[in-house]
Amino acid sequence: MVKSNSIQNTEEYIPPPKRHTEPKIAGLRRWLRPKLLATPSEFDLATTADLEHRKTIIFRLQTLLQHNNIQLTQAEQQEIEEGLINDLLGFGAIQSLVDDRSYSEIMVNGPEVIFAECKGKMDETEFVFDDEEHVQWTAQRIVRPLQREFNRCNPMVDARLPDGSRVHLIMPPAALQGTTITIRKFPEKALTWEDLVKFGSLTEDVAQFLRACVIARLNIVVAGGTGSGKTTLLNVISSFIPEDERTLTIEDSAELQLSQRHVVRLETAPPIPGSDEGQLRIRDLVKGSLRMRPDRIVVGEIRDGAALDMLQAMNTGHDGSLTTVHANSPRDAVSRLETLSLMAGMDLPVLVVRSQIASAVHLIVQQARLKDGTRKITQITEVQGMEGENVILQNIFTYTTTGKPGYQPSHEGGGQLMANGLRPKFTERFSEYGIELPPRLFVS
Repeated sequence: MVKSNSIQNTEEYIPPPKRHTEPKIAGLRRWLRPKLLATPSEFDLATTADLEHRKTIIFRLQTLLQHNNIQLTQAEQQEIEEGLINDLLGFGAIQSLVDDRSYSEIMVNGPEVIFAECKGKMDETEFVFDDEEHVQWTAQRIVRPLQREFNRCNPMVDARLPDGSRVHLIMPPAALQGTTITIRKFPEKALTWEDLVKFGSLTEDVAQFLRACVIARLNIVVAGGTGSGKTTLLNVISSFIPEDERTLTIEDSAELQLSQRHVVRLETAPPIPGSDEGQLRIRDLVKGSLRMRPDRIVVGEIRDGAALDMLQAMNTGHDGSLTTVHANSPRDAVSRLETLSLMAGMDLPVLVVRSQIASAVHLIVQQARLKDGTRKITQITEVQGMEGENVILQNIFTYTTTGKPGYQPSHEGGGQLMANGLRPKFTERFSEYGIELPPRLFVS
């Protein structure tokens, strides 16, 4: 007999045991959920920690059970009370994951499959929703306080939880396994540059360098893949903005936590339900911000034609602006900005857009999630201008690990962000702002 050369999976994945609700309790809870509310939005702004609201729900529950002569054991009574409190005041089956600050991301892939990330490691959890209607109930509770609609006409929505966590929702038929909820949680206390140094995301020298770049009003783009920590890093870099400057933040879902006093926070707005009016996109807010006398413009993420408006703002007196973009390297970030700018519909030649990028952006900070799950700065790259038709980039710092020399960043853990031995051309701007960096900062 000829042996097969096909590759066999040596370890078959076994999902963890699931905490399914008994059909009797699940059905009863489904029936009771809307009946315990005076109006659909009664408890939209409440949380599971609100004792008065908890008492109200339990009282109404007991009244309904007695009125309908429904007999429950003590264990069933406790289970249905806890479940309804989570459904009406919290986020259903994932409430304990939302409460646990050690989880940084929660991914609901339909009713039966819920993953969560803790310390860079992603695992499937034991939690499940009762059914698709249960997931939808939770999704509606998330979007309703934000005056956003999540339905067949609006099947994909960006939102946020009261604690600032970012939420993305997609419903069937686009989501084949059932309604999908992805929650990106953020620390209760905004991280500082000292925290990032402690975590090994950057060094004190690099933090000192980035602070100098912000004070000297360099335009900075933070690039990285999904979940690499771009927003966290942008938040830290924004903390270097001087207190006496007027800063405008523009985001799809408000996440930035600037501590300065003179900050105006702007967030995109969906159309008025049942109308095409009232919508404000990132691009609209960037244009409007220019009339608000900003010293700095901080855009949470550029993902469309707003890139061109942002570049024009950077090129017309709004130095010191900051933004993020999805890209896997500084070179990719330039290409991404180029592509997004062309989406503005201005029919500009590619070379014109490229020269706009070269003159507007001074620094690209590349953030990455490494193989060991840690998030670190892997490159800090200067945009030096144009040479012919190409944007010239020069690495200033590169993340390297032992045994992997060279100027390309490593994606292994246990490395360090090291200087490349080249002093950036813009350092002369530092002296204009009274900043003197030690020469050793750029010595490799």
